[in-house]
Amino acid sequence: MGPSPIRTPSLGTMAHAGPVVWLDGGLVAAEDAKISPFDHGLLVGDGVFETLRVYGGTPFAWRRHLERLAASATGLGLDVPDRTVLRDAATAVLDANDLADARLRITVTGGLSPLGSERGTDGPTVIVAASEMRPWPASEAVVTVPWPRNERGATAGLKTISYAENVRALAHAHAHDASEAIFLNTRGELCEATGSNVFVVEGERVRTPPGSAGCLLGVTRALLLELGPAAGVEVVEATLMPDALAGADEAFLTSSTREVQAISHVDGITVPAAPGPITVRLAEAFSSLVARDLDP
Repeated sequence: MGPSPIRTPSLGTMAHAGPVVWLDGGLVAAEDAKISPFDHGLLVGDGVFETLRVYGGTPFAWRRHLERLAASATGLGLDVPDRTVLRDAATAVLDANDLADARLRITVTGGLSPLGSERGTDGPTVIVAASEMRPWPASEAVVTVPWPRNERGATAGLKTISYAENVRALAHAHAHDASEAIFLNTRGELCEATGSNVFVVEGERVRTPPGSAGCLLGVTRALLLELGPAAGVEVVEATLMPDALAGADEAFLTSSTREVQAISHVDGITVPAAPGPITVRLAEAFSSLVARDLDP
């Protein structure tokens, strides 16, 4: 899809309307935004998305996130707007909502479609929305859920909007006094959490599951793999079994909004250090990267 102009409503129209979103080419008050009941994203979860952390009005790691959005869309056979259009849309949404430190989400669905799995021909629905960032605690407890990720599935490694499994897993975690759920894959290997990647620390060595485990390859995850050597920490991809997490000296989660967050308990067992020294060192390295380069 080529660039298209962004339609900007008058300030008077938006002044009393609450949150503002960008929907299919223009800004609209969230309360007036309309998605068809025939949208394939609503009907069957056909769509992809990216969530970006915004620092001082600038979305972090824009290039990496848009590359992953394009890869996920290609994996589902979806078109996405030109990156310049999406960047202009993001800026317009952040400005309209007066947000400097925020959570920004870009969603692309299959658009108007029949009542079934077949996709329609009208093109995608595209939404850009933002909200204030809620603070994350310094550490969180996790539990392993009984439902595996399918590392060989058609959507493995794609960031799709089909999050019903994650919703169910999070409910399970909350029912077991935890805030995040950990998935194994069909081989019984450590895979990922519902919205974050998992790292385990043994001594000064840090390991995280590889893409072949079926996990989504997070942007923050990739940056930590790159930052490790300069921080004096060996950070590598490795196939991990559940006992690697349960017996870790330290463990942490990474995501765009969490950044680097320590794990305090695994299935009710206390992790020895949360956050431990290696987790702190990598968190500081990530914060330093954000301070010097918002599009690494």
